[in-house]
Amino acid sequence: MKIICISDTHGLHNQLRNVIPDGDMIIHSGDFCDRGDFFECAQFFSWFSFLPHKYKLVIAGNHDIWMEKASRSEINAIIPPGIHYLQDEGVTIEGLNFWGSPVQPEFFNWAFNKKRGQEIQQHWDLIPKDTDVLISHGPPMFILDKTIAGTHVGCANLFTTVYNLKLKLHIFGHIHNGRGIKVKNNTTFINAAMCDEEYKLIYTPVIINL
Repeated sequence: MKIICISDTHGLHNQLRNVIPDGDMIIHSGDFCDRGDFFECAQFFSWFSFLPHKYKLVIAGNHDIWMEKASRSEINAIIPPGIHYLQDEGVTIEGLNFWGSPVQPEFFNWAFNKKRGQEIQQHWDLIPKDTDVLISHGPPMFILDKTIAGTHVGCANLFTTVYNLKLKLHIFGHIHNGRGIKVKNNTTFINAAMCDEEYKLIYTPVIINL
């Protein structure tokens, strides 16, 4: 399966129409908005639905504020058919188990913030042990999580959780400066952030065959 990975497009997704390659699946790991209001969320999902990929998976991020405030019925009302929106939930596609969660350690006064430790661990404990592909907004501690100041800001609880899972792939974003790919303990980690620290869309999608 050819998977196209993107994240942190921050309302600039229309600029990607001619740079997103063909593939079987496209995954967006959050921060598809800039301001995060209803109209920005709805516009993104409309754009996402017209992409040609057979499977489309997406989670929210800290900029996608309306997604946290809205009820699930309100969210479902703006998501066109064919898009799998994952909020602490999973889906099985062609024999692969995907799980998505938008939460990350507290980061200013944004959406889906959870305190480090027990509060955020409650979300990681929901991840099934047979998960093949994990989609989170934030990175695990020490894995593609270094800020421009050189500080590691990933989630330590997520690092421990992922270490105990036998994931094939973990896709995330959030820390723009951490953009890249790393393989550790037979798991491929992808920080698919598309914007740089100045919120300029400078990167291309990451392609992986699974």
